Amino acid sequence: MLRSFFRILALFALALALVTAVLDITRSIADSAIVMTPLGVDWFNLSPSTLNLAQATIQRYVHPYVWDPVIQTVLLAPSWVVFGILWLLFALAGRRRKLRLQDRYGD
Repeated sequence: MLRSFFRILALFALALALVTAVLDITRSIADSAIVMTPLGVDWFNLSPSTLNLAQATIQRYVHPYVWDPVIQTVLLAPSWVVFGILWLLFALAGRRRKLRLQDRYGD
């Protein structure tokens, strides 16, 4: 059950990585320069109130230093990179383990 949940999350992360990569490629072609939109800019364009709410919540209830060096670094990374890493982590968490010969037939 948990494995299938991770597979679904991996599918959504892969879809978001592909969509954001296509958007950046389209913007790069239109501008004739390489454009890599950070995750924070995409999040702010989509919903600025939730970005401000997330910042206030993390700084108040977790710790202010978690927001500044950790989450700000993630928000400055390109969107497709962040979603690609999430896809990789979720795909690894949801993969089936290969049975080794010793596990199948014993020692």
